Amino acid sequence: MAPCRGFRSAIERAEGLAVIAEIKRRSPSKGDLAADLDPVELAQRYVRGDATCLSVLTDADAFGGSPADLQAARSAVSIPVLRKDFTVSERDVLDARLMGADCVLLIVAALDDGELADFHDLAVEIGLDVLVEAHDEAEVDRALAVGSNLIGVNQRDLVTFEVDTDRAVRVGASLPDGVVRVAESGVRGASDAAVLAKAGYDAVLVGETLVRSDDPSAELRGLRSAGDPDAAVRAAG
Repeated sequence: MAPCRGFRSAIERAEGLAVIAEIKRRSPSKGDLAADLDPVELAQRYVRGDATCLSVLTDADAFGGSPADLQAARSAVSIPVLRKDFTVSERDVLDARLMGADCVLLIVAALDDGELADFHDLAVEIGLDVLVEAHDEAEVDRALAVGSNLIGVNQRDLVTFEVDTDRAVRVGASLPDGVVRVAESGVRGASDAAVLAKAGYDAVLVGETLVRSDDPSAELRGLRSAGDPDAAVRAAG
């Protein structure tokens, strides 16, 4: 297969706050968000808004997604794509590569230490970047123990679905230098993104806000500029 596009490196190269724009038809907590979305059209609108990377839901039962959504979106753009799904076996890791993803998601809370290490090593071996998702400091420690250099802090509780908008700032303090930091869930606009950029995050992953926006390209540009303190000055001048 062709080499992956470099998900982590795309975030590192981004000027200001990187945005991982998500293609998401529905969610367990909110129901249908955009059940009839066109993944090609939405991916292209995201790119016009200067998205750094894409995230595409491939889980059908909870999110209404599919591998076809990922393949269609990736074929329409040139930026890297995360397969957003519940990775619970080595076959899931391999499937992510086969369907064309550039990055795979590993959720610390869903895996034991052996699974986390094995899946991480396998993903790296076959050329994928790995976004390791944590919810607290103990899970960050587990992510670091397997050598993760791309860690996401999810502000949504996986059991209650409640969002704690202070979680990323709090947990982010435990992330060491050298780790690319991604804040997930609860980013409702530029003001939230600015807080996370100030807390040291390199990227935000945004789904619902963009999917429901009448103008996702403009929404994205606002998110990207939120991490750039000089953006407002340049716009005024």
